Amino acid sequence: MPTAAYDLEMPENRTSSVVFASPHSGRAYPESFLKRSVLNRNMIRSSEDAFVDKLFAGVAQTGAPFLKAVMPRAYLDLNRSAEELDPALIQGARRQGHNPRVASGLGVIPRVVANGRSIYHGKLTMDEARLRIDNYWRPYHTRLKSLLAESYDKFGQAILIDCHSMPHEAVSIAGRGQSKHPEIVLGDRFGASASGVIVDQIESAFASAGLNVARNAPFAGAYVTQTYGRPGRYQHAIQIEIDRSLYMDEERIQPNDNFEAFCGILNKVVAEIAAIGAPPARLAAE
Repeated sequence: MPTAAYDLEMPENRTSSVVFASPHSGRAYPESFLKRSVLNRNMIRSSEDAFVDKLFAGVAQTGAPFLKAVMPRAYLDLNRSAEELDPALIQGARRQGHNPRVASGLGVIPRVVANGRSIYHGKLTMDEARLRIDNYWRPYHTRLKSLLAESYDKFGQAILIDCHSMPHEAVSIAGRGQSKHPEIVLGDRFGASASGVIVDQIESAFASAGLNVARNAPFAGAYVTQTYGRPGRYQHAIQIEIDRSLYMDEERIQPNDNFEAFCGILNKVVAEIAAIGAPPARLAAE
């Protein structure tokens, strides 16, 4: 197993209150996990936000930190509560009211990958589930909290950009009947997790790059935005979903011919977003 629970790129000089994070791009699949799965290596990656960490590789140059998952989403989902345990997968887990994510097999330890394909035969022990959470979930979220606290202490606010990708099929369905389907979906839980002014600025950065932007449909944000978005306390959390067809071959899980060009576009957008969190320049005394 990897020794690190996350990978963190820090800027030489932290000049922005923005913190970028990628909870679903981890791809360190343990051999023991792959052997237990009924899926092949390609199918098990279908829930992964493949290459999102590479898309945002220029973050540190903008003066903002970039926190990245190491373990894959199929092994442990960092965008879920540690208590979202699936009784259908984990021995001894108790049902705690109706939770549609858990019911569909997408708890903190997922039972299925994309399109509802089961990962395992049989169940996992509670000890194994807790070990994954203690080794990877808790350290990731502890570091995320500290990064946001550091931003608040230094700048008086914290802006979390939670970076994801979405299947083209999902956005083509969402955009049915429209002249263009959304290429970027911003999730702020319908205004509950971030200031509208900040979300407007983020939308403008993507739109200025020629990308079609929608809000909260089909993705409004999950555990991360719900937990860390407190706009009344100057802590904002915005989920960004990017149409995978813009930069990758979804079936083969490989970068497509547009990958490098799209990275260039995104670098400019990231710089604009980081600038949102930079303190205003002080005028020299006359």
